[in-house]
Amino acid sequence: MNKITKRILIVIICLIAGWGIYELLSGNSDANVDNAGSFARRTSGESKPLNINGLIISEQSLSDDIYINGRLIPDEEVDLSFETSGKIVKIHFVEGTSVIKGQLLAKVNDEPLQAQLKKLEAQIQLAEDRVSRQSTLLEKDAVSKEALEQVKTELATLNADIELVKANIRQTELRAPFDGIIGLRQVSEGSYASPSTVIAKLTKLSPLKIEFSVNERYASDINKGVRLSFTVDGSNETYNASVYATEAQVDAETFSLKARALYPNIRHELSPGRFVRIQLKQKEILNAIIIPTEAIVPEMGVDKVFLYKNGKSQPVEVQKGLRTDANVQILNGLNIGDTLIISGTLQLRTGLPVTLDNIDSLQADNRLGKFINQ
Repeated sequence: MNKITKRILIVIICLIAGWGIYELLSGNSDANVDNAGSFARRTSGESKPLNINGLIISEQSLSDDIYINGRLIPDEEVDLSFETSGKIVKIHFVEGTSVIKGQLLAKVNDEPLQAQLKKLEAQIQLAEDRVSRQSTLLEKDAVSKEALEQVKTELATLNADIELVKANIRQTELRAPFDGIIGLRQVSEGSYASPSTVIAKLTKLSPLKIEFSVNERYASDINKGVRLSFTVDGSNETYNASVYATEAQVDAETFSLKARALYPNIRHELSPGRFVRIQLKQKEILNAIIIPTEAIVPEMGVDKVFLYKNGKSQPVEVQKGLRTDANVQILNGLNIGDTLIISGTLQLRTGLPVTLDNIDSLQADNRLGKFINQ
């Protein structure tokens, strides 16, 4: 095959390939034209109404609250121990029971002290007789005044020694410093105790203290007498308490103010050490307008919502107030009785035909506020 024939074949192949490409492109162009025409036909007619859910705007009671974690601590608590050393001769309490202030709980050996006390008490009568005789003799000028003062001093010293021994005997007795529940004992009868030996723990359960901290921005709201409510795990009951004291200043490291409240705990239903969730009510708004957060459409720095009016959606600019994850307070823009669109908000536009599938009133937790996790 000569060069001319080869060139002719190449030209023929190129023509055939070019024709095929032309046909392919022509077919896609026609399809695009058909699709564009179909879209134009769809958009040239009236839009199909969008199914939405509505909400009737009504007044709600609104509380601006702070939610804080805290813990229960006993009103009083102490590790019981003797003031002196000695062998424990008697334990008078039962573990885990109630005791009253002044009740004898345990005793260490005091026999040497008791013997010393008897010896001193036996000398009292003789010392008193000496004072009486010296007084009589002084009246008759039979003795000097110094002699009378000497025997009086001996009597006073003897009485002081007796009081000292009695005080030492009292130190051998362990008594309850306040009413409370005594815990597990750490010693047994016959063991040797010293002032560093813990016999048991005594805890006062009524009332209980609730200890918590609030951020410095709320420090001015926490004063004596402020009411709070709290809950504990394992109970559906809500308990009420009141603040009785706060620290004098905000902690420089945590930027928080520590406070304590009192709960009566008369029935001893709560125990110290438990974690509590506290609700502190700051203020209450009686006539608030509250809507779901998802109903708000941010647009160019402006918050809008859509209302249902005469079968169409109409945008309204609103001003927000307090909010939570679920709800938000509206300060301006909405009126009582308006029908708010709460679904399909991203598809809405001015004058879009809409159909109400469901309409309801807001049933929400209106305790809007801040949760401070300690």
